[in-house]
Amino acid sequence: MGGISDAIARILFGLAVFAVLAAAILTRPAKWLNDFDQVFYITIAYDLRHHGVFTNGHVLRGVGNWEVNSRVAAPPPGMFFAPLYPWLVVAATEIDPRFARAADCIVEADQGAHSDTECELYARPVHLIHALLLALGVLAIAAAGEAVFARRGVFWLGGVLATAALLTEADLFSFVMTESLTFFLYGVAALALVRALKAPRPGRVALAGALLALVCLARTSFAVLLPVVAALILVNGVWLVRSGWRPAARLGLVFVLAWLATVSPWLIRNAVSVGRFGLTEEYGAATLVERLAFDDMSAREFALAFPYCVPVIGAPLVDGAFGPDAMQRFVYDAPGSFFITGRTLRDQLVAAHGRLDPLILGLFLDELREKGWRYLLASVPLGWCGMWVGGLFALLMVPLFAWATVAAARAKPLFLLYAAPPLAMLALHAALANQFTRYNLVLIGPFSAGAAWVLLTLAAGLTQRGFFARRQAA
Repeated sequence: MGGISDAIARILFGLAVFAVLAAAILTRPAKWLNDFDQVFYITIAYDLRHHGVFTNGHVLRGVGNWEVNSRVAAPPPGMFFAPLYPWLVVAATEIDPRFARAADCIVEADQGAHSDTECELYARPVHLIHALLLALGVLAIAAAGEAVFARRGVFWLGGVLATAALLTEADLFSFVMTESLTFFLYGVAALALVRALKAPRPGRVALAGALLALVCLARTSFAVLLPVVAALILVNGVWLVRSGWRPAARLGLVFVLAWLATVSPWLIRNAVSVGRFGLTEEYGAATLVERLAFDDMSAREFALAFPYCVPVIGAPLVDGAFGPDAMQRFVYDAPGSFFITGRTLRDQLVAAHGRLDPLILGLFLDELREKGWRYLLASVPLGWCGMWVGGLFALLMVPLFAWATVAAARAKPLFLLYAAPPLAMLALHAALANQFTRYNLVLIGPFSAGAAWVLLTLAAGLTQRGFFARRQAA
């Protein structure tokens, strides 16, 4: 009975998390469906529904053979974006015809059929799907924390902290964009990985590999974790579980094969339909071109980035002390910002050459030759800024995570393996993308679990000392 009641309590907790997140997302101001990156995914969903073709959507239109109006003809297939989120948008249009009409309207407006003011601001089914995915992701984080630290309290407190961190990002989740799906899939993959590392077996390792591959099919950049996690499996087998390097290497191979088997249909589709064998085209090159703009940050901007990016308190303090223009180039939509400068360069290169993939290696090598040290240094504040996921709650969780990392090195080394992949993604985004925290939401998992463990350990210590003090006084 105890197990049944515990399971019911966890289900009720998940429902409560869903209700809280759904309320937070649904009460955000309504968004135009062509704001930010939404139109990319909505256009791909439009092409899938009306032409049965997975395209590059809005990206690369206006260049060469990409100039195709989806209203009148089927555009060519593409592979810039990963496939899962556009298909989720398609599912939402099937669930709610009202959303389907709103999505079609904004795509057709984007292609010049009419004004976007004629379109309804409506995306409720997507918002509810986002809330559900986030709630499931929270449960995965809570379960992973409990498995890592072998403490039931970490499930509950870790889940509460993760939910609180997500609430600060509620406005982001009100956009039709990929963050909720990526957060959910990575949370489940990380839980599977923790269980596979605790009790290494081929089936568990294969499941972790397949789930991590699904994350890549939601956001391609997570492919970098394939060698990272394979290395973690070796480290776990040789140094933690002590099964020996041969069994650990066999499990690492199982992981890689499961990952490859899961992404193979997408790879084959790209080879057949697009003519390129790979997960994506142009995506990495476009992102890196935009990232290179940050190499021109001044020494003053470099120094001020550290206090400026501390959530809630940093920006007002820096603006008050150094003026509102001191860090304007870090504000993505400010005139002359690093983001706009990089995006402008990207658009110019695409307009001039059509494709970035053939150019990017030469561009990157030229950048390293001219200012390689600046490239490396610029990555440091970008990583610092991208780390503060969870807004106000990050002020609590980041220091406690650092504490947990030091304490876990001896007491709970599995936590270091759990935290390593999100930290690797943080480093990747600093080196190849930008400072926006929305790319690093997977840090909420180790942040929440680590903070919960430290807080519970401190509370237990204080309670024990108080108990013994009372006994001595008696």
